[in-house]
Amino acid sequence: MLRFILRRVGISALILLLGSVLLFLLTVYSGDPLEDLRESRDRNREQLMEARIRAMNLELPWYQRYWMWLTGFGKCFALNCDLGTDSRGASISTALVNAAGSTLRLVTLATLLAIFIGVAMGILAAIRQYSGFDYTVTFAAFLFFSLPVFWVAVLLKEYGAIRFNDWIADPSVSLTAAIVIAVLFGVTMSSVVGGDVRRRLVSGVSTGVFILAALLYFDQVDWWRQPALGLPLIIVIGLAGAVLLTALTTGLTNRKVLYSALATVAAGIVGWFVFNGWIVEPTYAQLGLMLAISVAVAIAIGWFLGGWDRRIAIWVSVGTAVVFGMATAADQLLRNWGLYLDMVPLGRPIKTIGSSTPNFEGPFWTGVWDWGTQLILPTIVLTVISLASYSRYTRSSMLETIGQDYVRTARSKGLSERVVITKHALRNALIPITTIVAFDFAGLIGGAVVTETVFGWKGMGALFIEGLNRVDPGPVMAFYVVTGTAAVLMNLAADIAYAFLDPRIRR
Repeated sequence: MLRFILRRVGISALILLLGSVLLFLLTVYSGDPLEDLRESRDRNREQLMEARIRAMNLELPWYQRYWMWLTGFGKCFALNCDLGTDSRGASISTALVNAAGSTLRLVTLATLLAIFIGVAMGILAAIRQYSGFDYTVTFAAFLFFSLPVFWVAVLLKEYGAIRFNDWIADPSVSLTAAIVIAVLFGVTMSSVVGGDVRRRLVSGVSTGVFILAALLYFDQVDWWRQPALGLPLIIVIGLAGAVLLTALTTGLTNRKVLYSALATVAAGIVGWFVFNGWIVEPTYAQLGLMLAISVAVAIAIGWFLGGWDRRIAIWVSVGTAVVFGMATAADQLLRNWGLYLDMVPLGRPIKTIGSSTPNFEGPFWTGVWDWGTQLILPTIVLTVISLASYSRYTRSSMLETIGQDYVRTARSKGLSERVVITKHALRNALIPITTIVAFDFAGLIGGAVVTETVFGWKGMGALFIEGLNRVDPGPVMAFYVVTGTAAVLMNLAADIAYAFLDPRIRR
């Protein structure tokens, strides 16, 4: 396995080297880096041109300039990167750090959401093949895949930001709108649950009534501007997570695993009171420490209460702890929503331009709101575009796996459908998906160029476009370093994931 990984790393490094030569050459000969100065009427035009020639080393042939760049990049392996300066004399390394941080937080979140939602939709569509839910997912996948990125971004700016900001200033939901939303949720839930007509009707009606009642209640108490979950609802979410994770792994008949998950919820309640001061006004270090304590306690609970299924009990307990912690964090975020609305300029929380609010100061959770509201629209754009491929590939892979002989053998042994799907079919169906994840992550960084341009993000896209417009290979090569390295690392991670998902590959 190690020899295979080293060989892949070597081949990938050679491909990156050859690609860097080609990209550098194309950028250098894509235009005239002195064009703007040649058209200038400044008296010191000649001096400015000479300064730019010296700054960009334009008097040297392209291969010498490339060697200078490659030598500076080679210093990165000694943690002393020197990517040079751009045509204006600014440090490219500094610009790359800022741009990469902005883009990677966007692409990473979009990728995780697309994987989670897309794979779940693909699995349900495969299980409910040729049902209404399957047709709906298929239609949505083709629709999202065919939508132009810039068009989706403009629509989101209009309806997800401008009109939402107008609505949140004096929020209210009419009875007609509440009924329409409740019907949509009810139809969606009945499609997901499936089963006979009676089961779908009960699930759809109960979901619709619950959503309608919740919307009317929220409207009466002004929940839209002063929201909160509260400890009782946090406990309900934790219990739901415990039951769901147990049902998906071993089934509710395994009492030891179920009791481990429920005990983790009880420990979470105790921790809520013990660390309440940290929860209300934390720091990132305190959040990390609380997460580590939660995971350690969950592992201990799973170990002592799991019995023969100790390993599964540990995973379920850790998952339950994470669900409880996320619900607690969501409660604090909601409680600070009203304060954030009072702090943002003109009370308009969803931003359409930029990746951060200049000089924003406030409590910890309002800072998280400011970070998140800048992120939400471009993240939705990239998630929607990637969602289609994940759902379609997962559906196709699941259908192929379900038809295999070993799956039919598992059913003939009397195993439950949950065990057949989760333990036999899903694990093998995920092997092709790992390839999609590897390529999609690197592709999203390149695709984020359009999204960042529409939303005015100063990320990798802006760095790339600026380098092309100025015929400056420095920023373009910095973009290539990040995207190329991401492609190599993600493909290497996919190879390792293959071996984890299918032990036969290790041999």
